[in-house]
This record gives sequence, C-alpha cells and structure tokens, in this order.
Amino acid sequence: MKRNYWPLFFIGIFSFVFSMIIWTVKSAISVPVIEDRSFMQKYQDVDENYNNMMEANAVFQSKYNFEFYINNVKFGLTTDDIKLSQRVLEKYSEHKNILKVGQNSLKVIVTDKLTNEKKDIKIEIIVSKTISADSDTILDNEKFTNIDGTFNSSIEIKDENNWLITGSFIVDENVGYIYIKTNAI
Repeated sequence: MKRNYWPLFFIGIFSFVFSMIIWTVKSAISVPVIEDRSFMQKYQDVDENYNNMMEANAVFQSKYNFEFYINNVKFGLTTDDIKLSQRVLEKYSEHKNILKVGQNSLKVIVTDKLTNEKKDIKIEIIVSKTISADSDTILDNEKFTNIDGTFNSSIEIKDENNWLITGSFIVDENVGYIYIKTNAI
C-alpha cells in the first residue's frame, strides 16, 4: 500500500505559517514605541490644531520680539524645519551643527513691541534625539534662571546625533511655538 504524504505537507506548512505569525507578533511587541512629542503635545493634537498653532505664532510675533539663543546662535520663533526631512537638513539647513557634545547654553528674551519692556515667559522646551526618547531633556521655568527678563539655562549633550528642539513660550496668554532640527558635533 502506497502512503500519501500530502496531509503531512499541509500540516507542516500550516505549522510553519502559524509559528511565523506568533514570532512576528512577539517581535513587534518587544520593540519600543517612541511617541512624537513635538510642541510638547501628542502628534494627533498637533495634527488637529496645526493651523491654530501657526496663527498663534503670527499673533505672538505681532506683539513681541522673540530671541532664542542656542550657543550664541540667534533664532526667531521658527517652525520651518517641521517641513524638512533630516537628509535635507544635513545638506542645506542653516541649523546644522548648532549643538555640541558637552555643555550647551540656551537663552530666551521676549520684549513687548510697543513698550520694549522684557516680558515674563512660561517656557516649555524639550531637546530630544530624533530616533529615541532615552536622552530627552525637558526644560521649563524651573531649569531657567531669570536675570532681569533674560532666561538662561544649559543642557548637556552626551553624543553626536541628530536632535530636535521643540517647545512653547507663553506670554500674557499668547503662545509661540518653536521647532528646530539640528545635530550635535
């Protein structure tokens, strides 16, 4: 009597496919998920309120002069880097090589456009790697020293990498947002 091995072949194929499904699910569960916290919000909130945020920036800029210094490089209230990929930044960005490995200084000054007086600011900034959240540095008013309306702080960057500096500044219930992509050298 001749044996029929086709049922064993189908059982073997089914077992292999089923084990690969289990392996895929276990592998996917073990990989860490990094949530984008641009502008100190969930990406769903940023996506939903992006136009309102850009309008808030326009209102903020119409009322206040904003100066943000990273290692004595001056920035305005910019969000232009949000549209650019990291490769484009590496080739063409004016924001390259702003951070350095080691200590970096930050300074924020906001003045009223009408009275030219320095304003009190509520600061929320996050400096993070573009690939992981393990080196995130969150800066708020507690980490800044306020000397006559000039807010100073420092952060330590431990490795060369691509970095994202994002956050918000609140003055008299007006909110301004910043988004800078750079790298550390």
